[in-house]
Amino acid sequence: MAWRILSREGETWHVLPAAERRANQATWQLVLAFRPKEGDGRRPFWASFPLESASKSSLFLQAERLSDADLHEVLRRHLS
Repeated sequence: MAWRILSREGETWHVLPAAERRANQATWQLVLAFRPKEGDGRRPFWASFPLESASKSSLFLQAERLSDADLHEVLRRHLS
């Protein structure tokens, strides 16, 4: 997933994917970094997304297929 920009209720968010592999696990898990546009008054946050793969590149390919609606849902849940 390339860097994406979302707008929600007048706020602009930059979303970046990352892969995380925890100790003693064989799979990579998708984590999303949400960063507000400078001056929006919000703090950045990280959110896990329920995608995992044995291959980091495969995980990023899956992340490419995420819709903006999926990302908006993660953002909505975090800000609620």
